[in-house]
Amino acid sequence: MGEDQIKRRTTVTINSQSYVISGKVDVGHIHEVANFVDQKMKEMRKISPYLDKTQLAVLTAVNISDEYLRLKKQLEQERQKKDGEK
Repeated sequence: MGEDQIKRRTTVTINSQSYVISGKVDVGHIHEVANFVDQKMKEMRKISPYLDKTQLAVLTAVNISDEYLRLKKQLEQERQKKDGEK
């Protein structure tokens, strides 16, 4: 089994809750993702301090998904524009 196929486990903290996450990616990447989610949750909590944990998690997921889809669409448009210039 190659080094890139080994599942790695690490503990991260998101919204003051510990989670054990395993994956075939670098542990540093897992921590980077967890820190990003934690930061987004903190931003949402500032905007809407009365959300319960489930509402906070869902709204954070919606905001991250919106950001991702907008960037994906922008990248696709830039690729199409670049392909059109060839």
